[in-house]
Amino acid sequence: MMETNTPTSFEELLAENRLLRERISALETLNSDLVEQNKVLIDENKQKEEMLSFLPSELTKDLKIKEKPTSLRYQMVTVLFANVRGLVRLTDHNEAESIIDELDYLFFHFDSTVEKNNIEKIKSIGDTYMCAGGLPKKNRTNPIEVIIAALEMQNYIRELQERPDYQNKPKWTLTFGIHTGPVVAEVIGKRKRTYEIKGDTVNIASRIESISEAGHLVISQMTYEFVKDFFICEPRGKMPVKYKGDIALYWVKGYRPELSIDDKGLTPNKTFWTKFQMIKYDDLDEFILDKLEVELPKHLYYHNLKHTIDVVIGVEIIGTEEGVTEEELLLLKTAGLFHDSGQIYGSRGHEEKSCVIAREFLPQYGYSEQQIQIICDIIMATKLPPQPKNLLQQIICDADLDYLGRRDFIPVSQTLYQELKVQNLIGSENDWNKMQIKFLTVHQFFTQTARTMRQVNKEKQIERLMSLINE
Repeated sequence: MMETNTPTSFEELLAENRLLRERISALETLNSDLVEQNKVLIDENKQKEEMLSFLPSELTKDLKIKEKPTSLRYQMVTVLFANVRGLVRLTDHNEAESIIDELDYLFFHFDSTVEKNNIEKIKSIGDTYMCAGGLPKKNRTNPIEVIIAALEMQNYIRELQERPDYQNKPKWTLTFGIHTGPVVAEVIGKRKRTYEIKGDTVNIASRIESISEAGHLVISQMTYEFVKDFFICEPRGKMPVKYKGDIALYWVKGYRPELSIDDKGLTPNKTFWTKFQMIKYDDLDEFILDKLEVELPKHLYYHNLKHTIDVVIGVEIIGTEEGVTEEELLLLKTAGLFHDSGQIYGSRGHEEKSCVIAREFLPQYGYSEQQIQIICDIIMATKLPPQPKNLLQQIICDADLDYLGRRDFIPVSQTLYQELKVQNLIGSENDWNKMQIKFLTVHQFFTQTARTMRQVNKEKQIERLMSLINE
């Protein structure tokens, strides 16, 4: 009779069961240890958070996360070196300490000048002052802004020397070196960010200052190309630069006569600032269009980026034909740029929201409160039904509804239909065509320019829509 293996199998099962229980017990112990360790880590992290809460937010951000690279590349920065001449001669003066105090006071005034003109102070060492335009925020106007600041510094020194209390004091003079080009900027500090800039642009600006004569503002050929339409510039000769050849230099004498309120070219007039704002507008245009492209809701098939661009182009065409001034054209283009920005936050009452956005950003681009109010009034004129009160408001109303008389009326109107359809604001396409006929029939272009360009074609669109309904 064969022997059975049952007892052996049973014993093996007991052994396996015992081993399994031991493993489960070990895992439970390990899990308990992990839970305890996790609790300790949570407590430690909580303590660190409480400690960090007492530090400035900018600093805690740097402590919590790995710092990003601090080196930034800029393609267009204008670097200024200014040297206060007279300090070396005065080191043997009995009141040397007070003279150093005067130099500090002078640099303090320079600090306020560069800040007012959207320029970043880099550093001041001894009798040398260094600043740069075009960082940390990139812009197209930095060559002009740096020249404005330099002229203000120069005028301040001149006025200082003419004061009665300075008649018996040693004379200060300034030399300048200015060049525009690419730089590498390194961010220094956590609480207060400062910048150290490097590259050929910095070296060339420093060399120009070193060969400049006292009382003269000397700029490079590159800077000259950006500012020649704003300032009187005279050739000063050339300067050899290693690997680059000779660089032409220019003296800046002051503001151009037609852009100055006096014959000496010391003070810019309103025409200057309007011309300057037109260049600054390009930076604003880029900023707002990027904002609209990212933030406008995707269901806006009509009130999208293309529509904003169409309106900006439209106000420029109609405004030019209607003979508006350069400043009025600037205000019109700015209003066109912002007029539908409120759609970011919803279609209902978007005109009022657009004005809020305009009031937030326009001061950063040099617009006065008076200009901003005019721009907001122009934006509000686009509210349906349009009721413009002056020529500028009439122009934007015509530009806003310019498509009514264009050849691409049908495809453009279809995008508006899709936009209303997705919001459940319109019924069938036949209902939409009837609504368009009614709107086109009562609509009128306000300016002679728009009537000449669009009225005939608008009437043809009514006939086309009538035929669609009949079919």
